Amino acid sequence: MKYDVLIFDLDDTLFDFGETEKHALDNSFRAFSFPNGLTEYRASYKEISKGLWLDLEQGRISLSDLKVERFKRLFLQHKLLLNPEDFGHAYIENLGREVHMIDGVQDMLTNLSSCRLVLLTNGFQDVQHSRIALSPLNQTFEAIITSEESGYQKPQAEIFEYVFRKLSIKDKQSVLMIGDSLSADIQGGNNFGIDTCWFNPHNKANETTITPTYEISNYEELEQIVKQNVLVK
Repeated sequence: MKYDVLIFDLDDTLFDFGETEKHALDNSFRAFSFPNGLTEYRASYKEISKGLWLDLEQGRISLSDLKVERFKRLFLQHKLLLNPEDFGHAYIENLGREVHMIDGVQDMLTNLSSCRLVLLTNGFQDVQHSRIALSPLNQTFEAIITSEESGYQKPQAEIFEYVFRKLSIKDKQSVLMIGDSLSADIQGGNNFGIDTCWFNPHNKANETTITPTYEISNYEELEQIVKQNVLVK
């Protein structure tokens, strides 16, 4: 096969992060005696969090600072007398307990198991390892690599260099990066010079200048891409 190594993003590529976030936020607010917190503050939280994750991609904030800053801003905005450090810690613990796989993921990964399967995520190390360990995918990946472990984050080329060194990958042409984020997964793969596949199940318009090698709306299309890219000897 041309693509011997498949590098997958996790959230909104293999796992439904919307469901994960919803349950983790709800459980955290309830633990702090705010049973209606999810309903009242989720929209504000999502907006704040989205901006901070973009800041992380651009190197304007660290992952450890993001953990607290999102709740610091939320509580300030809504004048909530909650400790953002304590709440952030509870939220991280709750995230690690949530497993919401997207339908079809397990079958797709099984069908592509002749390739080396790698997970590469900008998420927190303990959270992502915990979620995979609790899922049916706990024996699926050769490696689970996080930005926290590597010291870099997508779209930085250095995080891909870290993956290549750790897994002794030599040939960039044998690697395909698959993810839902144009700014992190696709731009990151492009920055490093590997082929990329944009997972776009909702058929969003690409309003950026970022160009993936492939665009797919379902996993069957990914399987076809991998199977069609067979080296002719």
